[in-house]
Amino acid sequence: MEQSKLLKNLGFALVFFSVLLIILLSVVKSHEDKIGLYLCEITHSNPDLDVQQCPAHNSNVSWIILIAMGLGFIILTSGIFLIFLPHQQTTKKASISKLDEDEKKILELLQQNNGSQYQSDLVKETGFSKVKMTRILDKFESKGFIERKRRGMTNVVFLK
Repeated sequence: MEQSKLLKNLGFALVFFSVLLIILLSVVKSHEDKIGLYLCEITHSNPDLDVQQCPAHNSNVSWIILIAMGLGFIILTSGIFLIFLPHQQTTKKASISKLDEDEKKILELLQQNNGSQYQSDLVKETGFSKVKMTRILDKFESKGFIERKRRGMTNVVFLK
């Protein structure tokens, strides 16, 4: 679940950054176009200068700005994709189907007890050793199925 939030926040950051970048580049492009127009007018008003001598026609700044705007739109699309990308649900369902019988038994016990139970009670009800229970719960916690909180001499296990 944490990874999902992180990716979503990254998506919002990318959208924010890209919108600012696109706005800034639009302002710069508009300013460049005004300068280019002014230079062309000066060049055309002077009969001694040829159109090919206009500095605005010899500059690549407009193209560079347009390429940067294209990159801004790619970043924007990536950010929107990260925001709306479905996270974790499909992976959890696929991961649950791959569990062995002992692991499924623990999940069923947690579901039967409204999604939380003392770790010591899980050990008693399953008959597993404390070490085996800890290893299974460590695996579940790394996959994002559960969360453990310390309570006295034991842990309370919560389904996520």
